[in-house]
Amino acid sequence: MEWEYNGGMKTKMKTSLTLSREVIRGIDRVAGRNRSRSSLVDAVLSGYLARLERAEVNARDLELLNRHADELNAEAEDVLEFQTLPEER
Repeated sequence: MEWEYNGGMKTKMKTSLTLSREVIRGIDRVAGRNRSRSSLVDAVLSGYLARLERAEVNARDLELLNRHADELNAEAEDVLEFQTLPEER
C-alpha cells in the first residue's frame, strides 16, 4: 500500500523495498542512531538521481558542442585574429 504525506517541504510516499541483509546492515551503520533508514536512503537516491540527470545534461551539451564545433572554432579564431595587434597579423 502506498500513501502520501507532507513531511515538510517534500511530499513523501510510503513504499516497500526488498534489500539484501548486507545493504540493510550498511544503511544502519551509516545512519547510526540519529538518522532513519528512510532519510538515508532518500538522501542517497536523491544524490544518485541528481548525478544521473547532470550526466544526461552534460552529454546533451557535449553533443551540441560537437555538432557545432567547426562553426564555434571558426568564430573563436576570428575573434582571436581581431584581438591581435596589426603588426602581428
